[in-house]
Amino acid sequence: MNSTKINRRDWLKKGVLTMAGMAMMPHDIWAKTVAQAQLENRPFLFENKFEFNEFTPPVGYNEPKIKAILRANENPYGPPPLAAQAFKDDVFSGNRYAWQTLNALIDVIAEKENVSKDQIIMAPGSSDLLEKAAMVFFQKGGNVISADPSYMSLMIVSQAVGGEWKSYKLLEDYQHDLDAMEAGIDENTKLIYICNPNNPSGSVTNAQRLRDFCRRVSKKVPVFVDEAYIELSDNGIKDSVVDLVSEGHDVMVARTFSKIHGMAGLRIGYLVGKKETLNKINDITRAGMGITGPSIMAAKTSLEGSEFLDMCKTKIAEARAYTQAYLDRHGYYYIPSQTNFMIFEIPMEGNTFLEKIYSKQVAVRAFKFWGKNWCRVSMGTMDEMTMFTAAMDEIFA
Repeated sequence: MNSTKINRRDWLKKGVLTMAGMAMMPHDIWAKTVAQAQLENRPFLFENKFEFNEFTPPVGYNEPKIKAILRANENPYGPPPLAAQAFKDDVFSGNRYAWQTLNALIDVIAEKENVSKDQIIMAPGSSDLLEKAAMVFFQKGGNVISADPSYMSLMIVSQAVGGEWKSYKLLEDYQHDLDAMEAGIDENTKLIYICNPNNPSGSVTNAQRLRDFCRRVSKKVPVFVDEAYIELSDNGIKDSVVDLVSEGHDVMVARTFSKIHGMAGLRIGYLVGKKETLNKINDITRAGMGITGPSIMAAKTSLEGSEFLDMCKTKIAEARAYTQAYLDRHGYYYIPSQTNFMIFEIPMEGNTFLEKIYSKQVAVRAFKFWGKNWCRVSMGTMDEMTMFTAAMDEIFA
């Protein structure tokens, strides 16, 4: 490593892996931010620093009290049974580091994505990759361009280490405003972040327009495309821009096993990108170190078949159709979704709404953006969705 690069030990000494005293792990950021906001009785999690903000969940409701957990966009049907069995079978290899099995999984992913092994970084979930990218790209400042609203993990961490966020409101059809985002690039832009399908809107940006955008823009600045929900979209993996990596463009594509594969708690994801760009992350992190061997075996097994994943997509689409019909009947304004969640306006302040719906043993998320209050509900089983709609009827009777 040359003298212009910062090594991992110096990075840790400089303390940029902290944000308000919290470790930079996805679950820690959310859980500790919630706990602090509750302690301080704050209505918002991020102290109103963002035009897009999340309401603080109510105090006193832990998992055993909740009957319908519809707040984290988890797949209620996973993991696949064969993947779960692979996890169990590998537990007794837990006394050994899992580098060999990780390399075998990378081989499978490299073939699937038509890239070389050195164009892949593994991590415990795609949020971990977002945060690593933020810490690396913004250690010396600069700005990140993204949609408003969008998934905030990368933006929160980039600001924590000295970067700035330049946001561009979604278009009227809820696609990314790619023209405005491209026009917003300046000499301080270090990265462009695209979440497609987008979270929390659930909307999809046209694949061909996005490919054309990435081809042009990546000549100026790297583009990070978060495809956590792409398998759930109408066109599925056909809309992925991962082929741009093998074409040589400076595009990074993140995928996760947390959504369609139903492995949110097993923590595994990967990033595909140009070798030279990924090396910036590899220089100060240990890719794959945080993934357990059983999780690796579960992920590898899940990639070997599609029948279970197809069943999940069908059931999630049925729950989404049920929820959309309910919202239509009751006149709620919602954003059309191609994911395992929906977001809609609520005629009530978000923190008051959360108090009421949590009291009915249903957990969802509430946000404030565009000057409006919104509920985001994940697609659960049909029993969970009927619990949700019953709670809505009682709250807004």
